[in-house]
Amino acid sequence: MAIEMGRPGADGLGDVVRVLGEWQDDGGPLQLHPGDVGWFWRFGVKRTAEATRTWSRAGEVLAVGLLDGAELLRLAFAPEASRDEELAQQVAEDVSAPERGVLPEGKVYVEAPMGALVQDLLFKDGWESGEPWTPLRRDLGAPVPDPGVHVEAIGPQQAHEWAEVLRASFDGSTFTDERWHAMAAGAPYADARCLVVRDEQGQAVAAVTVWSAGEGKLGLIEPMGVHRAHRGHGYGRAITVAAARALQELGSSSVVVCTPSSNVGAVATYRSAGFEQLPERRDLCRDAS
Repeated sequence: MAIEMGRPGADGLGDVVRVLGEWQDDGGPLQLHPGDVGWFWRFGVKRTAEATRTWSRAGEVLAVGLLDGAELLRLAFAPEASRDEELAQQVAEDVSAPERGVLPEGKVYVEAPMGALVQDLLFKDGWESGEPWTPLRRDLGAPVPDPGVHVEAIGPQQAHEWAEVLRASFDGSTFTDERWHAMAAGAPYADARCLVVRDEQGQAVAAVTVWSAGEGKLGLIEPMGVHRAHRGHGYGRAITVAAARALQELGSSSVVVCTPSSNVGAVATYRSAGFEQLPERRDLCRDAS
């Protein structure tokens, strides 16, 4: 049977999230996570559906892609299909041809799991290595210590505080209360939590969202930020530890986070919270300009 590329539509996003969760495995490569889709959901269900692609054979989804912006496609593969030649060839053809409606002309990027055959095919076709990213992971089989600060789970009534901290954590961020509510309405958020750390005056100073993929599966931190006016007090480490504890309570077997290698401060923060630094990974880049 031939490989078919499709768009799930808003009604099919729940099935995509479920499949992505089933593919998360501590022993497998890092790849697109249900939480990545959940974080994108802040733009609304319509845009999330428009940004999602699936590749299937005989009705079985074997690969999922998320257009995280117009120029970046993030991929995940079923564990048994990462070296499937027919699948890899079809995905490579679809992402390389602008007329297929996946990636546009010009400079574009593909994030594929390490070891996936599609990487080999794209390199052979002239794609090159892009920016280095550093993944970090913490096993959740052992108890996670108390973070030593006041941590609060955020609901709809406190969404404005979480959004305010996030805006103050990232230069150029336009995150709004409305986007929080859109994200929280998405299918992946059923297995997610938003947390804040409060200082001694009760002010929210750090924020994080954690995404579970189900019992015994890999969990994800995306995003994590510390208010720029409250840095240097250990709040980044504290909320990262709190995030690990929350995912442990949700049944995750481990937790992973990925940050640009150039962000040495973030790498140091995650390591201080007990995360192990894993080998760098790179996007694939094609500049057809």
